[in-house]
Amino acid sequence: MTTPPWRAAGGTAVQRPGFHPVAVRKTLGKASTQASQPPTQAARRTQFPDALKAYVARTFEHCPSENKSEVEVALKKIITEAFENQTVWSIDWATHPLPTAARRASVDSSDMMDISSGDEASPISQQPSVNKLNKLGKAPNNTNNNVNNNKRKLGSRITSERNESDREVSRPDKRSKKLNTSDYSYEGPDAFKRLDRKYKRHQTTKNVFSQYHSMHSALDSPAFAPIVGRSTTLEKRYLRLTSAPDPATVRPQHVLEKTLELLKTKWKAENNYSYICDQFKSLRQDLTVQHLKNDFTVNVYEIHARIALEKGDLGEYNQCQSQLANLYSERIPGGHPHEFKAYRILYLLYTCNRSDMNDILASLTPAEKQDRAILHALAVRGAVASGNFHRFFRLYLDAPNMGGYLMDSFIDRQRLAALSAICKSYRPDVPFRHITEELGFENDAECEAFLVKHNAGQFIKTKQTTKGEGDEQQMVDKVTLETQKAMTTFEAAKAAAFKKVDIKGQI
Repeated sequence: MTTPPWRAAGGTAVQRPGFHPVAVRKTLGKASTQASQPPTQAARRTQFPDALKAYVARTFEHCPSENKSEVEVALKKIITEAFENQTVWSIDWATHPLPTAARRASVDSSDMMDISSGDEASPISQQPSVNKLNKLGKAPNNTNNNVNNNKRKLGSRITSERNESDREVSRPDKRSKKLNTSDYSYEGPDAFKRLDRKYKRHQTTKNVFSQYHSMHSALDSPAFAPIVGRSTTLEKRYLRLTSAPDPATVRPQHVLEKTLELLKTKWKAENNYSYICDQFKSLRQDLTVQHLKNDFTVNVYEIHARIALEKGDLGEYNQCQSQLANLYSERIPGGHPHEFKAYRILYLLYTCNRSDMNDILASLTPAEKQDRAILHALAVRGAVASGNFHRFFRLYLDAPNMGGYLMDSFIDRQRLAALSAICKSYRPDVPFRHITEELGFENDAECEAFLVKHNAGQFIKTKQTTKGEGDEQQMVDKVTLETQKAMTTFEAAKAAAFKKVDIKGQI
């Protein structure tokens, strides 16, 4: 498409106005005729009406280069006749028919609608195509009806788009003020980006609702409906469900109560953790498929959690802990919520989960803050945050309930951090007995094994020192740790210990 002549002259692009200008009335009487009078004779010779400029732009909108000269001649003839007849200001250029060459170009491009003007194409330009189909005998009987229907659909769609654009232009929001104030100020370089964001937001919302309905339909299916077990077997291996549970293999609550007593007896007598853990998981599964949530359920999960802590199985413990949190939130009578909230605080210290730690600290009630186990866990958390290693290891040796088992999971990490601080504070060495006492070891042999494990055994030295005064002086052997030489080793071990935390099984 070539550039129209008036654009090549350096003028601005003429756009089709979205409305017809109307003279503003200043009084309640008859409208003043002076405002509606056309320009003077001199102005007519030198000015083009805006409607005429839009008409010329519409003519060249789809004009191919080969028809340009023919269209220019036709336009020149139409405009000259309008000036000679003095009708250039009175003609309704918005509905004036286009030159024949321009209309023929529009038909060749298969446009059934003059988009630039918003008016339907002339029936004359549409008739040859229909007649041609009828002549070939391929057009169906309702061809004319289809053409009319398509015209109505296109016309209604463009009308709705016009109305939508008018609403967007008239919306007095901040975005419209920042953009151009023309008829198309709601569009711009970011229009497609905004539409893409709206589409993605719509798709995300649709996916969320579809997942929500799918989840509820699955929960309402018979596979998830509560059942009543009929099995009387006390012991049963744990098998992951791959289909709807069979009531004949599920034990009811009165049988599960006998199973729990049997498992407690076997745990004390045999201490076989692999067997006990498998049996407890099977017991918990039977509770779940029967939707049993009562004090017996709480008791089962608490006993299994304590056994897992005793054996250091933090993955299984955390699964029990997560279910206990849900059971406690439902205000089920029984259980020990304060004890397990203290365990939760210590577990979060182990996983270095600061966000969940802040949440649980903010949710503590005045009654919980008076509980001994929770007070101990809060004291441990404060000692870790402040780097008070002396207090931390004193609390480790005085942990209530089973808090000591949880502290065992990160005690080595804290010992490495304490050794790093000791190596910076004591130079060139420190008594080995001081290390044993400060880091909470039971004896020197345990402390030595810890240092050897972390590649610091070569820094343990024995040197002779004098003991006593005067004639009572004697040479004795003194075991020390060369802190100045061991500092680099402990710094590297500390960084490795805090770099990765094993949280397998966490939910």
